[in-house]
Amino acid sequence: MAEFVSLEVAEDIGTIRITRPPVNALNLQSHAELRTAARAASENADVAAVIVYGGEKVFAAGDDIKELAELDPAQVASMAADLQAALGCIATIPKPTVAAISNYALGGGLEVALGADRRIVGDNVKLGLPEILLGVIPGGGGTQRLARLIGPSNAKDLIFTGRFVDADEALLIGLVDQVVAPDEVYNAARTWAEQFVGGPARALAAAKVSIDVGLAGDLVTGLELEQRQFAALFETADAAIGLRSFLDNGPGKAKFTGE
Repeated sequence: MAEFVSLEVAEDIGTIRITRPPVNALNLQSHAELRTAARAASENADVAAVIVYGGEKVFAAGDDIKELAELDPAQVASMAADLQAALGCIATIPKPTVAAISNYALGGGLEVALGADRRIVGDNVKLGLPEILLGVIPGGGGTQRLARLIGPSNAKDLIFTGRFVDADEALLIGLVDQVVAPDEVYNAARTWAEQFVGGPARALAAAKVSIDVGLAGDLVTGLELEQRQFAALFETADAAIGLRSFLDNGPGKAKFTGE
């Protein structure tokens, strides 16, 4: 039974909930439970989309520094790949994902959120990767995902200085996608996720992998990936349903099965 990270499913929306009071600091056990929850959300056919949420008080205020300080260099070297995989596990979910962020998402907490397809925040948030202030750098994918999201110059500014950004600046630089009142964060995330309930699950997964994997390489390789994904979808039941529904009833009325 998970202690700090759970997956709750309601009306075809999965919520990965981080609960480790007082500030949801992510320890090694949390890392393992995050990976388990992400895997469960990926494999559960009843989950159409996923929300990552830390509750009303805080999303996650980084890794457990006390625990990290007790590790020696050899231990850190041996666990670095697991750390990166854990904090980046939301990116492996082949479904639409959204991080619902209240108050603080710092360090490893922000790295978890960077793995989501979309980030919705309260207007009171503080976001940052302050690892440089500890004499280290982000190790959970932050240097790579942040630079790809907001560009290398903005990413270097945030990582080099370790400073926090508020909601307005985060929206301006593209770090977040929507700002709402603090008590509306989860509801706004759920409204976004609900669009995909009853949607063409395999086409959504194909679109996601085409974008994410395509951006990791050059344009020619990305276009080749898109070709393969596009062609493969014509073997699915949803494509047959969608095409026939368009011809019979016009756009936007298909009843997909996810197959």
